[in-house]
Amino acid sequence: MKNFGIFFNPNYQDKKAIFDLLKQLYENKNLRFFKSEEQREVLPDFIRCLKKEKNVKLDCIFVFGGDGTILKALNFSLKTKAPILGINLGKLGFLSESSLKELEKSIDDLKKNKFKVQARMLLKVILRRNKKVIFSSLALNDAVIYKGEAPKLIDVKISSNRRFVVETRCDGVIAATPTGSTAYSLSAGGPILSPIMDAIVVAPLNPHILSVRPMVFSSDDNIGFTIMNADHKILLQLDGQNRFELHKGDKILVTAASQKVDFIKLSNRTFYQILRKKLHMGKK
Repeated sequence: MKNFGIFFNPNYQDKKAIFDLLKQLYENKNLRFFKSEEQREVLPDFIRCLKKEKNVKLDCIFVFGGDGTILKALNFSLKTKAPILGINLGKLGFLSESSLKELEKSIDDLKKNKFKVQARMLLKVILRRNKKVIFSSLALNDAVIYKGEAPKLIDVKISSNRRFVVETRCDGVIAATPTGSTAYSLSAGGPILSPIMDAIVVAPLNPHILSVRPMVFSSDDNIGFTIMNADHKILLQLDGQNRFELHKGDKILVTAASQKVDFIKLSNRTFYQILRKKLHMGKK
């Protein structure tokens, strides 16, 4: 391995120290670093712009930041077909496999093939309005339908494979991947799923009926959400980005995407060890 993509949290304060470390590794370990076009102004010149290079295949993408930065790096990974290795600069870093202190060792492990590649499911989200597709995109964590600032409930009808499941008044609904099951969905009372399985979690936000609870659907299912009222602002957001205002009658279709995103796994830590360490599962 010698061709590494770099994706960086532009809001991180101490950029210079990390750029100096990368330059040192670039010079001493015969590595080549590449950046996406969208980060051309964020990263220094010794990190080349991949768009200007020919016949370069990335071996891995180092994502410097927290979980939010990894979500933003999704398109870079899918376009280059390179697996992601998260280098945590944030607080929780649940999706990150390494840290800044471990960076040099992580590179050595990669070059010695001491790693595994873990494929994770993505959601494909389609927004239809008046029988026309007006938006389609992918999500690694979740798609969230939620009310705006107005203190009013929204009315959402949920279906699976065009068959009615339930209609509920609530603050919103989350559709999450197994990776996203430890994010917003968890806060809404949703179950924790192993990130390497394929399934879709649907978790209502503050439903105004006691019998409506989070559900787990097969990844083969087509989950539909129909907006039944829109007398105030209702929004759709994917992975905390790409926010769209919804109208009455809008239909959001959520399915498992045909493609997956790959993550590098370096350590022998299990998913459940990470849950205990980072989310304090079982702590008394």
